[in-house]
Amino acid sequence: MHRNIFSFFVALLLLAIELAAQPSVVTYHNDNARTGQYLNETLLTPAGFTAGLFAKRYLLPVDGAVYAQPLYLSRVKIAGQGFHNVLFVATSHDSLYAFDADNESASPLWQVSFLDAASGVTSVSAADVGCGVMPELGITGTPVIDPVSGAIYLIAYTRESGDRYVYRLHALDVTNGAERPGSPAAIQPPGFVSLAQKQRAALLLSNGVVYSTWSGNCDMGTYHGWVMAHDASTLTLSGFFNDSPGDRGSSFWNGGAGPAADAQGNIYVVSANGDFDGDAALARYDESVLRITQAPDLLAADQFTPYNKLALDAEDMDLGSSGALVLPDEAGSPAHPHVLFTSGKEGRMYLLDRDALGGVQTGSDSEALASLPDPGVHATFGSAAYFNGSIYIAPVNSPVLAFPVSGAALASTATALSAGSNGYPGATPSLSANGSSDGMVWAITADDGGRLLAYDAGDLRVLYDSGARASDHLPGYAEFSVPTIADGKVFAAIAAVTNAASYSADAISPGSLISLFGSNLAAITASASALPLPMSIADTSVTINGVPAPLWYESPGQINAQVPWEIPAGPAAVVVRTLGALSAAAQIAVQPAAPGLFTDAAGDSAALNADGNPGRSRERHFGFLHGTRTGGHYGG
Repeated sequence: MHRNIFSFFVALLLLAIELAAQPSVVTYHNDNARTGQYLNETLLTPAGFTAGLFAKRYLLPVDGAVYAQPLYLSRVKIAGQGFHNVLFVATSHDSLYAFDADNESASPLWQVSFLDAASGVTSVSAADVGCGVMPELGITGTPVIDPVSGAIYLIAYTRESGDRYVYRLHALDVTNGAERPGSPAAIQPPGFVSLAQKQRAALLLSNGVVYSTWSGNCDMGTYHGWVMAHDASTLTLSGFFNDSPGDRGSSFWNGGAGPAADAQGNIYVVSANGDFDGDAALARYDESVLRITQAPDLLAADQFTPYNKLALDAEDMDLGSSGALVLPDEAGSPAHPHVLFTSGKEGRMYLLDRDALGGVQTGSDSEALASLPDPGVHATFGSAAYFNGSIYIAPVNSPVLAFPVSGAALASTATALSAGSNGYPGATPSLSANGSSDGMVWAITADDGGRLLAYDAGDLRVLYDSGARASDHLPGYAEFSVPTIADGKVFAAIAAVTNAASYSADAISPGSLISLFGSNLAAITASASALPLPMSIADTSVTINGVPAPLWYESPGQINAQVPWEIPAGPAAVVVRTLGALSAAAQIAVQPAAPGLFTDAAGDSAALNADGNPGRSRERHFGFLHGTRTGGHYGG
């Protein structure tokens, strides 16, 4: 099947009101400060939800899972097609789609793929990197758009002939997807090993420079926390910063959040664990908030490192599971006019002076404006949001919470919290409002296989829950998803079903193994203990077109099943039953024949030649299915 993007909007109001062009969403979390605010929304209001005027409108098929936040650019002139409001969707299958955001047609205005199977150019698989966080790595960091020049920047990851793994920065014309002059540019600064690195965080465009930050794969191998700067006009590398030279780790993954920037062009990043060998001198930048000077210097001008850094390292409690939120000056004070907020896996919330972050702390976080231990708050991923004097966070196994911030002081108690709790991995909240009024908090959670929720920003009462009506259900979830709000619509990305060997959404056939990715798919992690494969494991089962599917493996985030041989080619519906509860149906396309070949971490086929020796073929279009890689690790 194809993976999908869902769009939600207030249909009745859109029919009644003619709007001028809305401001665009051209970067992760709406602005370089990463506040998550969309303040020009006139249709989505709390009153509209009271009247029940909000529902799922359409879904758009794409060729891979969508981990990047969709972006929105208004009034784009498409050659021969006039002006369109365009939704840009990047996939882990190395494609970029440009959809008409107002048209329910599934046909894109244009599509670009960076793969070329005939020339041996494919996306990178979990087996390639030895880490099962993502089944396929192509474009995972959120792109960024320059609305003035009309360019969209993204980083694509490919595996190429001769087992070459290549990251490239692309600058594409938003009107047709054509490469701009100088594009693409291979990314290979000194000491950079592409197979050891992951580009998970969103890109940042600031003062004519495209910034990217880098992490690793499941804390494996020698990887570093890199900050790279490329000239937006020429794509030449204008500077780089490696926060762990001579060591490893200290990555910038941030639950997909990109680096933040202030009005002066300073860059703010938050690093994860890195002191793996007890050499604190080499790991001096791990578990830290860093202020990086703008390109070309890219120097660590200041840092804040919590007093309990060693405990965070030892317990894998990455401070860098979330990014930095640069707060507006209204949150500061005369003594501390410029402040930022962050929190991580520990659940501790920090308010820091951007002009003097505080340095390395000992004994306590005495130089922080606030260092609040877990007040019922748990791990956070991605980014917090800011609106009307409050910081909004959506931690793991917690309600959405609002903490007032003013006078460079952060309240120690939430003044509003939502009913109920959201499960793992919490959510990155976003805000819509009409200026300072009609504020609404939006979040995509993994609960029940994926839910879109809306809250009143004032008291955090629930205004909308996509799980309340069967017609609004999201049939999937992609980790760290961020909703995109624009012009009366909310766009949400999900993941879905693939071939278990190749992870291709187009390689599903009778008898083949498929992998279902999502959340809350099963109550426990378990595997089949014998052949023939069982039809259920621990009260979890799967049907395809109503026919029970044999199960190989199950976990809360992944199920591996076999397509029943009697399923004919054509469209089919996949439903998971767990502890008596049924999931929404996910649609797949069954091919007459489309097997995939499992490979090991070196890329060799998991097959035997006629003489009994291991197969060396790297081809993916034929072979036997012997096993699968599974796993889950939120980090790196």
